Amino acid sequence: MIKLVLAGLWVCILTAGTSYGVAYWKENGTLLPKDEYLDGLQYQKTRALSIPMVESGAVQGYIVARFVYTVEARTMHQLTVPPEPFVVDEAFRRIYADDKLDFRKLARYDLSVLTAGIKQRVNERMQADIVQDVLVEDFNYVSKEEFQQKP
Repeated sequence: MIKLVLAGLWVCILTAGTSYGVAYWKENGTLLPKDEYLDGLQYQKTRALSIPMVESGAVQGYIVARFVYTVEARTMHQLTVPPEPFVVDEAFRRIYADDKLDFRKLARYDLSVLTAGIKQRVNERMQADIVQDVLVEDFNYVSKEEFQQKP
C-alpha cells in the first residue's frame, strides 16, 4: 500500500516538474540570452527568378536564377521592410538589361560583377549597409524550345 502511494506521489512530482519546465521553455524560447542568438550573419534565399531573354522582339529563352544574400541577424530583425524584394528586383533588372549575355555565343559571365552590383544598388536603395554579400545559388539558361517541350 505504501509503495502505491509513493509511486503516485512520484508521478505527481514528475508531472509538475515537466509542466514547469515546458512552461519555462515556452516563455523564454531558449536558454541563451536573447542578444546572443542575434549575433552573426543570417542567410536568406530569394525565390527562383525566370528572366526572359528578348532579341529581335521575340523571347529566345529564359535565365533561371536564384540568389542567396547575407544580412546581420540583429539588423534583419530590426528592419521594417525586408531586403528580398529589392534583391530580386535588382537581379532581374541587371540580368534583363545586360547586353553581354548572349547564349548563342557561350562565354563565361562575370558573376562577381553581377553580385557586387546587386549588393551595391540594394544598399543604396535601402539607404544603409543592409546586405553584406550576395551569392549565386543557381544560374541556368533554358532555350525557348527546351521550355516548350513536354516530357
